[in-house]
Amino acid sequence: MDTRREAQFLLGSNPFLLQSWSGRIARLRWKLMCLLGLAYKLYSDRESIPRWMPFISSVQVLKDKPDLSRWSLKYKALGQELEYSWLARNMQPTPNQKIHWRSLEGLPNRGSVRFFPRGSSSCQVELTVSYEVPQILTPLAAALQPLLESLLRGGLERFATLAKTFAD
Repeated sequence: MDTRREAQFLLGSNPFLLQSWSGRIARLRWKLMCLLGLAYKLYSDRESIPRWMPFISSVQVLKDKPDLSRWSLKYKALGQELEYSWLARNMQPTPNQKIHWRSLEGLPNRGSVRFFPRGSSSCQVELTVSYEVPQILTPLAAALQPLLESLLRGGLERFATLAKTFAD
């Protein structure tokens, strides 16, 4: 498996990117050994995201409103059991290029997954997540950055493995 550890991380405050948010941003890029269309199709199935992002305990697309999804996050870190949920609007995707969302209630976050062709049998995925640090965790915000980086990197590694198995 050639995932070429080409992950790039941008972590920290960025008041210009999210004008009204005083949150954090994480951006990662990962090379996948599968066709772009396959990667896009796999990531478009939001309810499957917990397969490669195990800290996301569930994603449920609302049956009566498929542009909305309910997310749950569960993770034990720093001796604490962290559990958050949010309702997200699944923004209009650009087929084979971009999937993006924005939370409407619960844990404030927004993000996108972009897909770029990289040769005849590979592509690159760029995951960007912007989030507010919950007030109870504000004193630990600096410690949470490496944790989030590690969780997202591990998730993209698992996604690359999953996508490769579908490509073979």
